[in-house]
Amino acid sequence: MTQHADDDVARHVGATGLRLAPGNAADALAASLPVDRNQAILEAAKQVGAILKREGHPFALAGSVAVYAHGGAQNLQHDVDFAILPENAPSVAETLREAGLEVRTPPEDWLLKADCMGQQVDLIFEMAHQPVTRELLERADELSVDSVFMPVLSPTDLLHSLLSAFSEHHCDFGAVLPIARALREKVDWDAVRRGCGDAPMPDAFFYFLERLQVIEPRSEEERS
Repeated sequence: MTQHADDDVARHVGATGLRLAPGNAADALAASLPVDRNQAILEAAKQVGAILKREGHPFALAGSVAVYAHGGAQNLQHDVDFAILPENAPSVAETLREAGLEVRTPPEDWLLKADCMGQQVDLIFEMAHQPVTRELLERADELSVDSVFMPVLSPTDLLHSLLSAFSEHHCDFGAVLPIARALREKVDWDAVRRGCGDAPMPDAFFYFLERLQVIEPRSEEERS
């Protein structure tokens, strides 16, 4: 991924010197964001990532912004996703509230939600029905996210989390296909297959990827 001249400055200054202003000041900052939704989402990711990093919370950027950080297209979805440890959820929530963000507990019992400069931020402590672990976060890559460095889920873990979430009620191959294509050379597909086991929906997606020549097909011996 191409790095800009100000990356080194962001590594030493930008990622540690940000703090959201509370109240009306935060609203004014949100109002000054560019109209471009992708850039607005990136700004929210940078702010929250900098806060978590400054306060020493283990975390990793996930979702569409993580795909972008790994070199995928800047076609960001409707929110920002961060993976955090389950036991750290209360302290993460307190940290963000102290920084001026609104944090709430939704009916789903696997994440917290926050609002940052008009954008929704999901703080996820369970991915694909499995708790986020220190091992998962330790595999994250330190990458520049629009010139702010932060840990980003590895491509292999990103794809595994997306495919493992497929079910009879949620199976949007069209949303995941561009991600698989963009990151295919960075993903350990054997590890993703092992992680997904014999679940039918991920297996169908692997077949789909093979037919589209996104990944190499398995041999008959591997299929047996």
